[in-house]
Amino acid sequence: MTPLTEMTVHAPVSGRRIALFAGAYNHISDGVALTLNRLVLYLENRGAKVLVFAPTSNKHPPAVRHTGTLISVPSIPFPGRSDYRLTVGISRKGWSRLEAFDPDLVHIATPDYAGAQALKWARSREVPVVTSFHTHFAAYLKHFASYNPLYRIDLLENTAWKYGRWFYTQVEHIYVPSPSIGDELRAQGITNGIRVWARGVDAQRFSPDYRSHDWRLAHGFAEKDVIVTYVGRLVWEKKLSVFAEVIENLKTQGITHRSLVVGDGPARDTLKERLTDTTFTGPLQGEELSSAYASSDIFLFPSDTETFGNVTLEAMASGLPTVCADAAGSDLLVMDGKTGYLAPPSDTPAFLTYVGKLIANPSLRTKMGKAARTRAEAFEWSNVMGHLASYYEEIWDTRTRDRGNGVAAPSSAVKVHLRKAVA
Repeated sequence: MTPLTEMTVHAPVSGRRIALFAGAYNHISDGVALTLNRLVLYLENRGAKVLVFAPTSNKHPPAVRHTGTLISVPSIPFPGRSDYRLTVGISRKGWSRLEAFDPDLVHIATPDYAGAQALKWARSREVPVVTSFHTHFAAYLKHFASYNPLYRIDLLENTAWKYGRWFYTQVEHIYVPSPSIGDELRAQGITNGIRVWARGVDAQRFSPDYRSHDWRLAHGFAEKDVIVTYVGRLVWEKKLSVFAEVIENLKTQGITHRSLVVGDGPARDTLKERLTDTTFTGPLQGEELSSAYASSDIFLFPSDTETFGNVTLEAMASGLPTVCADAAGSDLLVMDGKTGYLAPPSDTPAFLTYVGKLIANPSLRTKMGKAARTRAEAFEWSNVMGHLASYYEEIWDTRTRDRGNGVAAPSSAVKVHLRKAVA
């Protein structure tokens, strides 16, 4: 993605006030929550003030030590998936905090009920509103409908897109994680203000340097073993069934390998019963996670419900060739045939062929792993977050010019010169 490597940005103006509304921030450790926490840290380190509105859980300790000031939004567990939560409206205390904060910009990361309330509030006060697209709701609906014949996928999907058109056409910018997601929105009639905001990686934390012979031995792997690894939430919508089928077929065909699963979730027990020879570590953090990636040999990630493959990028930065679904998210990162392979979604034989090819060819794994590392370095977090900051500044600059021309704009808007990148 060339604009990431070519763009030059500077810090946001000290004192900017940004209200962020999210469906996940500290009660679950997923890609969305971790990305948004990193965004808040980036903005606050550059002098901005950020107030975060998001659900919290009283039954479980926070899964993430959150950054910034967090205002709890009343919520209920998502039906059938209690690890996720649905907002039921901003509380009276929340409204008071928002009014007192008087933001220069409202960033809505989840188009849920609280997000819709925040959108209405901001538009009534002429506060600029932006949104970031994190969850591929249509793809998730297809997954859930496939498990319940009572669901009409056409009705569910049409309803979701109808709501999306109402919501997204009222904001100034829509930040999508990849060009393919932007194309999907345009195909649904959502065309205004689309900007690409990719996700990033800490290329020092995730690096081939963390490959460890001791780590492999401690987890029962010999040096000669070829380890096929999955990292992520253990939920069936990430096509864990395809992962399981590939591992089972490798065994049936007598292809020598070892398999590793890092993560946790409601599918863990069933998957563990099915893959009895697979090593399950549970969730890992810090150097343990870095070593798990780098000490593996092939990364297998068949999910086609991603908007951006955070774990794929971490694996690439760790020097692994990746075999992923040819779908939104992975198609931005993986250079098919160079850094890894892209297989048609749900096509188990294709995934199996690519994984088998990599197992049989050590020099190909090395070559692709080095290319994957080089590719990942273009997505350093500082550059990616600077990209988003430039989009914020684009809006504030426009408001400043409008105010100079006699058009009402937020009184706190102060112009800052940044080089802008249009994806």
